[in-house]
Amino acid sequence: RMGKSECHFINGTEKVRFLDRHFYNREELVRYDSDVGRHVGLTPYGEKVARNWNSNPAILEDARNAVDTFCRHNYEVSTPFLVERR
Repeated sequence: RMGKSECHFINGTEKVRFLDRHFYNREELVRYDSDVGRHVGLTPYGEKVARNWNSNPAILEDARNAVDTFCRHNYEVSTPFLVERR
C-alpha cells in the first residue's frame, strides 16, 4: 500500500489544487481531488472505499482542509527550491 499527496500551485497560493492518491500493488484505487471535493474510486474496491470515506465527515473535512494545512503551509518552505531556483 502506498499513498502520494501532491500540491499544484497556480499563480502562487492564489489557486491551489491538492491531490491525495492511494495505490495498492501499483494500481491507483482511490483519489481525492480538491477541485472535485470528494474521494473518487478508480476500481470496484476503490469505489467502496471512496463511498465509505465520503460518508465520514471527519475524513472528508481533513481532506478538504489539506489545501491550507498541507499545501499552503508548506509553500513557504518549498518555494525557494521550486520557483526561485535558476
